[in-house]
Amino acid sequence: MIGLGRFGRAVCATLHNLGYQVLATDVDEKRVSEALTEDIVGHALQIDSTEPAALREAGIFEFDTVIVAIGNYIQESIITTLNVKEGGVPHVVAKASSEVHCKLLKRVGADHVVFPEYEAGSALARTLTKPSILERFDLDPDNSIVELLVPDEFHGKTITEIQLRNRYGLNLLAVSQDGKFLINPEPTKRLERGSAMVVIGCNKDINRLPI
Repeated sequence: MIGLGRFGRAVCATLHNLGYQVLATDVDEKRVSEALTEDIVGHALQIDSTEPAALREAGIFEFDTVIVAIGNYIQESIITTLNVKEGGVPHVVAKASSEVHCKLLKRVGADHVVFPEYEAGSALARTLTKPSILERFDLDPDNSIVELLVPDEFHGKTITEIQLRNRYGLNLLAVSQDGKFLINPEPTKRLERGSAMVVIGCNKDINRLPI
């Protein structure tokens, strides 16, 4: 993890709690000390990530995955991402603070770019406009897996009767039953109001559901 701002600290803490060994770095010695004191990382170093020699000495190039979480300093973020990729790291995840920043990170070799503010804003808008959607996992910009409450229109009907694939172009992956999910339910399974269903398909088709 390169960068111990709010985003970097959150990722470090989560990975550390899950039992992963995390090496974190930041140019700010105070942030490094705080990360160690709060025990959110196994190891933390104060280095300037825009210097390839410092990254090499810290052993950053030996990792399979490096997360560049320098979101607010675009120049440092881009230089660091370039340095890490040129150092031979197979998988580099970088945090962007704007759409332009996102494009530049991809140009210099970032394998995956996250844009937390945009993603959080999009998620909030979806929650407000589609409150029946409980969870959403975007496969790509056009396709998603969503968990949603069974629409009133589907209540009491079997999976065959709602014709999910023919009418909406969607595939049903699971339905909830007694607090657990039933994977690949039988076509004769009846849907009930208040339970949940998980579907996969194109976003424009998901938006056509009666929710």
